[in-house]
Amino acid sequence: MDLNATQAAIRAGYSIKTATKIASENLTKPDIQKAVQAALKAREKRTEVTQDYVIAKLREIVEKDASDGPDSELKYANKIRALELLGKHTGAFDARGSAAAQDVVEDDPITKSLKEEAARGTE
Repeated sequence: MDLNATQAAIRAGYSIKTATKIASENLTKPDIQKAVQAALKAREKRTEVTQDYVIAKLREIVEKDASDGPDSELKYANKIRALELLGKHTGAFDARGSAAAQDVVEDDPITKSLKEEAARGTE
């Protein structure tokens, strides 16, 4: 219903005190995992909202012209938020995980400048 396992456990009759633990345990059970996946697929089919649909809509927002003027249909903050969501989806901001993200951090002019300044300070 709300994609919250603890709340689902409470609705199923478990006590509030033990709901989080029970929810965690339940999510490891294969039959429950299957039921959750089936329900998500059914909702996706019913609503016609898929990951591809969401990504396409975010891309439309990113590609639209933006302005912070009073008559603007799209504000910069909304465009930036759409870019952020797309970046999260692609893993663009995951500095811990991907080597590509680490390369971006390493190649960043500010990072380079700070490293050079630090190196000069130790000489």
